[in-house]
Amino acid sequence: MQEVKKGDNVQVHYTGKLTDGTVFDSSEGREPLGFTVGAGQMIAGFDRAVEGMKIGDKQTVTIPFMEAYGERRDDLVIDIPAAGVPEGLNPQIGDRLAVSGPQGQQIPVTVTAVTEAGVTLDANHDLAGKDLIFEIEMVSIA
Repeated sequence: MQEVKKGDNVQVHYTGKLTDGTVFDSSEGREPLGFTVGAGQMIAGFDRAVEGMKIGDKQTVTIPFMEAYGERRDDLVIDIPAAGVPEGLNPQIGDRLAVSGPQGQQIPVTVTAVTEAGVTLDANHDLAGKDLIFEIEMVSIA
């Protein structure tokens, strides 16, 4: 039976959990997730975890944060003075916004604080600094 290797197009069902058991994502009730192994479409630890699997295989893997979304970085948390908040924008804690980067690219941020002085935005990925646990089932290999 064929084993997954780099370059294969695969489809998997998965459930992603934090170490406290909180589910943050799952393909349950949806189509399986398709991707090309080793093409950088997935976090590094997930890519490596599926190599060697066969159709029908199931496994649970723990992916350390450095092989997932990296460590949280304080330099990605920025304070915007009230004068710099666009007119008519009423940000609330937890809002997801996009700011323009140096080359005009859109950078997703989360509002983490709102005060009279301004707002605090966090551009870290929500899962940065967290070890992740994935239950993976190999559905197809092409």
